[in-house]
Amino acid sequence: MGAPEHGYVRPAVAGSGAIALGLAASASTLGEVRVLARSDTSAWRADEAIEKLCGKIDGADAKRVRVTTSPNDLEGCDLVVEAIVEDAEAKAALLAALGEICPDADLATTTSSLGIVELGKRAGVGDRFYGLHVFNPVPRMELIELCLPESLPDALGERARAFCGALRKHVVEVPDEAGFVVNRLLFPYLFDAVRLLDELDLEPIEVDACMAKGANQPMGPLQLLDFVGIDVAIAIGEKLHHASGNDDHAPPQRLLDLAAAGRLGRKSGSGFFEY
Repeated sequence: MGAPEHGYVRPAVAGSGAIALGLAASASTLGEVRVLARSDTSAWRADEAIEKLCGKIDGADAKRVRVTTSPNDLEGCDLVVEAIVEDAEAKAALLAALGEICPDADLATTTSSLGIVELGKRAGVGDRFYGLHVFNPVPRMELIELCLPESLPDALGERARAFCGALRKHVVEVPDEAGFVVNRLLFPYLFDAVRLLDELDLEPIEVDACMAKGANQPMGPLQLLDFVGIDVAIAIGEKLHHASGNDDHAPPQRLLDLAAAGRLGRKSGSGFFEY
């Protein structure tokens, strides 16, 4: 199905956000990539972003990335990675449509919190579907959490591992649990930092300075929440809490208040900090 050294000959990414475009730009180091955007405006922005991203990645080539708004243009691809909003209904609908357009392709998702087997069943593509959780910014982050359901053919797993290896990522195969490993550990920490603001009457810059300068973290927890997106963090937390029942996974009220005020972090210009 695909070249052994890369896993796939013609991969595609369905989505035009930061994760999707970071993955597409990284994959352009291997050859041709297609990107599915939902509108002409999104496609125009994606073309601009791809140019900038490829300029920062050794071996990347924006000319190898074709952005389209037509799902039918993904026909013939041997891997399609869904990378849209963290919403089960939207993901399942898109995956079902892509499954029909690309009947011979492997399908994957970049979800960070949804169950892989459940999502695959919902989309009707469970026999060729896996989790490919990359991290933002994709060109710089070394890890991929790879979730391969037990029912998948061995050859599909081999293709997935080869693809991740060709991207020069460190792969950890994780179980099909909400949040996998990273988010299961990360979000209780991030949410506890938010709770500390009220409990200890601290300022965001003070909490972040403690973790950045005292624990040698590259980014403080509140700055990281702004980077992830307050709305995205809430969605992940709600799914973790639903799955585990652990109160540490529930988004704190202050986070909900920020989202209600439209303060979603970097992408909106303000969150815990102003941008």
